[in-house]
Amino acid sequence: MRSNQGNGIVGRIVGTIIKILIFVPIVIFVLGEVVLHLWNWLIPTLFHLPAISFWQALGLLVLSWTLFGGFRGAGRGHHGFGRRRWRQRWEHMTPEEREKFREWARARCSSFAAAVADAQPKP
Repeated sequence: MRSNQGNGIVGRIVGTIIKILIFVPIVIFVLGEVVLHLWNWLIPTLFHLPAISFWQALGLLVLSWTLFGGFRGAGRGHHGFGRRRWRQRWEHMTPEEREKFREWARARCSSFAAAVADAQPKP
């Protein structure tokens, strides 16, 4: 019995590795192609920059992930941390502090909305 369990686990591990070895290159290829086509469709026309190759598109993708924090495990861990921290702060506020915060947020958001509205071109 014991050997059957071991073979099942090893089989699942091998199957997972094979899936990863097939899936990861496909994902990399597709993402590289998406970046390549989007760049070559938009950037030369808009900014008069040269078209790029597939490998340059992959390099651009890796650079953007490095600079802007790709592959952080979206939806896990650190994304919920800020929300949790604000919820804890909110729960510890008195009703007066909550109202003061709401007023501050309204004033800040309304001044931002007004600035954006002023920046919009008039028809």
